[in-house]
Amino acid sequence: MSRPSQVRSIAVVGAGPGGLYLAISLKLRDPTLSVVVHERNRPDDTFGWGVVFSDQTLANLKANDPETAGLIEAAFVHWDDIDVHIHGQTIRSGGHGFAGIGRQRLLNILHERARALGVDLRFESEVDPAALEADLVVAADGLNSRARNERPEVFGVDVDVRSNKYIWLGTAKAFDAFTFAFALTPHGWIWAHAYRFEEGGSTFIVECSQATWAGLGFDRMDQDETCRAAEGLFAAWLNGHALKSNARHLRGSAWLNFPRVACSNWRDGNLVLLGDAAHTAHFSIGSGTKLAFEDAIRLAEAVTEGGDLDTGLAAYEADRRVEVLKLQSAARNSTEWFETLDRYTGLDPLQFAYSLLTRSQRVSHENLRLRDGDFLLGLERWFADQAGAPPSRKPPPPMFTPLRLRGLTLPNRVVVSPMCMYSAEDGLVGDFHLVHLGGRALGGAGLVFTEMTDVSADGRITPGCAGMYRPEHRDAWSRIVDFVHAQGARICLQLAHAGRKGSVERPWGPRADLPLEEGGWALIAPSAIAWSERDQIPRAMTRADMDRVTADFVRAVKLADEAGFDMVELHGAHGYLLSSFLTPVSNHRTDEYGGSLENRLRFPLEVFAAMRAAWPDDKPMSVRLSATDWVEDGLAPEESVAIARAFADAGCDLIDVSAGQTSEAAEPVYGRMFQTPFSDRIRNEAGVATMAVGNIYETDHVNSILAAGRADLCALARPHLADPNWTLRAAAEQGWFAAPPPVQYLAGFAQLARNLARNVERQQQAGPV
Repeated sequence: MSRPSQVRSIAVVGAGPGGLYLAISLKLRDPTLSVVVHERNRPDDTFGWGVVFSDQTLANLKANDPETAGLIEAAFVHWDDIDVHIHGQTIRSGGHGFAGIGRQRLLNILHERARALGVDLRFESEVDPAALEADLVVAADGLNSRARNERPEVFGVDVDVRSNKYIWLGTAKAFDAFTFAFALTPHGWIWAHAYRFEEGGSTFIVECSQATWAGLGFDRMDQDETCRAAEGLFAAWLNGHALKSNARHLRGSAWLNFPRVACSNWRDGNLVLLGDAAHTAHFSIGSGTKLAFEDAIRLAEAVTEGGDLDTGLAAYEADRRVEVLKLQSAARNSTEWFETLDRYTGLDPLQFAYSLLTRSQRVSHENLRLRDGDFLLGLERWFADQAGAPPSRKPPPPMFTPLRLRGLTLPNRVVVSPMCMYSAEDGLVGDFHLVHLGGRALGGAGLVFTEMTDVSADGRITPGCAGMYRPEHRDAWSRIVDFVHAQGARICLQLAHAGRKGSVERPWGPRADLPLEEGGWALIAPSAIAWSERDQIPRAMTRADMDRVTADFVRAVKLADEAGFDMVELHGAHGYLLSSFLTPVSNHRTDEYGGSLENRLRFPLEVFAAMRAAWPDDKPMSVRLSATDWVEDGLAPEESVAIARAFADAGCDLIDVSAGQTSEAAEPVYGRMFQTPFSDRIRNEAGVATMAVGNIYETDHVNSILAAGRADLCALARPHLADPNWTLRAAAEQGWFAAPPPVQYLAGFAQLARNLARNVERQQQAGPV
């Protein structure tokens, strides 16, 4: 294959796995290239223990260079199982497909293969990458890359040093599964990630919080003392085997804090970054070497596939950046799970293990079924038993288990999320709402939320918003409630006051979201701060305003009870009136309703308490919260936990966990299930039931969230707009027939289930593509 004419010589700085594999990949594609690898250490120096490969990574290596892959595979030790040890129990899950190899053995294989292909390996060669004379210089010099660190502004370096302490150790104990061992000490939890890489050797990574590390005295120990102390903590799993460190080149402690490295630019002229020099991914997903190998393959292709160097390097970075971001996102999820371990240690050991296995979101509920069906069946049966599901031969998927909130039992855990339709007239809902909400009830959802329904005419966002402030509103809603109940679903009325976001046009047409030119109304808010420069400036609320608004909410819940609603929700999110009190972004008051969190909570809690007193005791109430403002100096994550706890103490049964929409300056971080971590935190730190919402759209998403204990309900908005029968489709997809559709729809449901089953069978027969 041809190569860019200007690239004849390539200098690689760093003879780690990534640098060596790049050299091999280059010479395979073009034996005439001059490839020199510079390494400052000796060939037998190594500062790690073992390297883990998944089956997929090995497949990638085989496709690139079968000979090298064969040599590596011959040195592998294989295992399929993951063991999770906690609270005196061991939970085993199989089918994970891992292999390990000693780092030094891997390097030796790569050394020999590189030499055989004509690569010039120069050890004990300390070089300045910027001073090397070559057509292309590749900095594969690892986490502490000299090339990157000397020019951080050029590469746009962002380093996020994580909070937990960890240390790489080794042992002669040969673990027969990838092992997570959790030990509780008087100073907190400490745990090990252990895996075998050769018959007589395993990597043994010890991790804990900074507080536990200091409390156990590790901050005052040298490496030998650390090993002896760790042996005592993990004696139950080491079976008398010693721990040892191979970081003798470091004076004193070898404990580290993991730095997540990201670079906005991987290139400076003819110098390009590769592997850990460009990016890092937390060791808990074991992808550092994988990423470096894949970087090497793509860079070798870019250099040798023809065209000019600039185009090739741009393609390398663009292609690899996408994959790196995916892995770093998964690694962030995994890192944060271990950093917040205390949230999960109170879970049942089986659910704890499931939460650990799915922590990165790369392993889903159905993926676990493919890996180890018996494990997942056991988890589903446990979950169904905890939920009080009726006995059945086959346990229901988590999404089809019931949930009890006070006197209300939901038949399943799929929720139609509140979605504003802006189709009411003077607050009055009509036929559109009957068909819209009734259709979703027919579609199988266990709980249907109304759209944001306002408690007064001047509490609306637009003239098209639904209301609950006149008897006619109650009667119109009653017709919808009766229809939803007739389909076996339950219905919740979400109540709100728009505050400073009110008196605007509907969100479509030439004047979408602009202030009303005619028929508008004055706005109120905690402080006289407009939502945006184009919006009306609200009046700061007086005590009389607060009394009137509270009375409006009380009137609304009484009307809701008369209409037959099963549940009501107080909307305290998205920058509307009560949300504006909670966040410092919009609450600048200097009286007892502003300043501290306690003060900012005062009025929303007053409203909730008045509503709770007027609402039947056997009917549940929920509160929607924005768990973060996505802005600097906004609502802090720990504050959202405290807010949730305060509402729970006041009688709230469920926190509907959303995020943002409280400031136009917000910078949200989107992605699959992007708000679920906030639900996870509130549920497991505040000890209150939660509903997760936000880009949840697959059956797998719902089951994974519920089974891992990250939420008790899952609300889907846009998926229900696209498919009112989303829940029925999910039941057919999973072969769950215990909650049949309306009798009028049975034939269609049965056909759908058959067709989906046939599709799965065809895919299984066809095998992997």
